[in-house]
Amino acid sequence: MGKKSHVAPSVIENNGKYYFFFAANDVHQGEVGGIGVAVADKPEGPYKDLLGKPLINDIVNGAQPIDQFVFKDKDGTFYMYYGGWRHCNVVKLSSDFTRLLPFEDGSYYKEITPQSYVEGPFMFMKDGKYYFMWSEGGWTGPDYKVAYAIADNPLGPFERIGTILEQDPQIATGAGHHSVIKIPNEDKYFIVYHRRPLGKKEAHERVTCIDELKFDKDGKIIPVKMTFSGVQHPLK
Repeated sequence: MGKKSHVAPSVIENNGKYYFFFAANDVHQGEVGGIGVAVADKPEGPYKDLLGKPLINDIVNGAQPIDQFVFKDKDGTFYMYYGGWRHCNVVKLSSDFTRLLPFEDGSYYKEITPQSYVEGPFMFMKDGKYYFMWSEGGWTGPDYKVAYAIADNPLGPFERIGTILEQDPQIATGAGHHSVIKIPNEDKYFIVYHRRPLGKKEAHERVTCIDELKFDKDGKIIPVKMTFSGVQHPLK
């Protein structure tokens, strides 16, 4: 797209290639930018623009085209969740990531905004359930946090269950905008996220951290206790 990339990228492997979804230009209505796609043979790149134009340029349902996350469902369908400005959309992607596909009702965009959503959507599956997560509050302030919902299908509805990551006066503030990592062949999960160290106030004074993500007997996420130590090497 030849533009400056902003905010959170999303990378996914498909048929031996790696696709890098990015948001360019902090786009507002009438501007060129939005969500683009690049492709590479290796996860570390180099990446080359796939389309020569945005995959999504327009603001639909009030959702700024940023914070895209691409999710592969168990049937092989690719969905992309995205949106800033307190609105979240889901779209269905073609298997080569060059275009959007219509849903069964003919629409291309479905708004799935949960209660208190601000930005940073993320989806993963566990035990046949769809765990949809997002960030709330303001990323520049201390009240940034992560909440989640559980649904039976990738399109929701997503009813907010609660907050699972937020500031701790003893550890850090502004804890939000995360990803989740599952260790292959193990029932072990980690959350990777931003937080602002104690005493830091500026918007960009953030660090990237990792802590373990645990679940109770009913499959609900146990609120994360932030640490200074992070996690041990998962293979040890």
